[in-house]
Amino acid sequence: MDQLEIGAQMEGYEARGAQWGDMTVSFEAMGAADPAPLFEGLPDDRCQCSHYGYVLEGELTVRYADREETLTAGQAYYLPPGHVPLVRSSAKTLEFTRTAELEETMAVIGKNLENGVQPIAL
Repeated sequence: MDQLEIGAQMEGYEARGAQWGDMTVSFEAMGAADPAPLFEGLPDDRCQCSHYGYVLEGELTVRYADREETLTAGQAYYLPPGHVPLVRSSAKTLEFTRTAELEETMAVIGKNLENGVQPIAL
């Protein structure tokens, strides 16, 4: 995994990945945080990507407008658009996302980071 390019990195978060055709595969390591402020500016202030993945370690909660879902180690998942993650302790995931969708979302997150917006530490 260390040979993969760092796609995103900030305190408590690192994503390493590669592009495969029109998909991006990412290994993500997340510490305890609520990244909701980073998604401000996207429709409904939520991630608009579809993600397919697998939780390698830990657990994370995914919040939707009408519900929450907790994903734990050993679980495969699909996250439809309109979600925000919450990591209460730590988690590692392997995730597949359409590159075009990911680039649009990361552009908004990048602008928020440039403006000093940070995840909420837990």
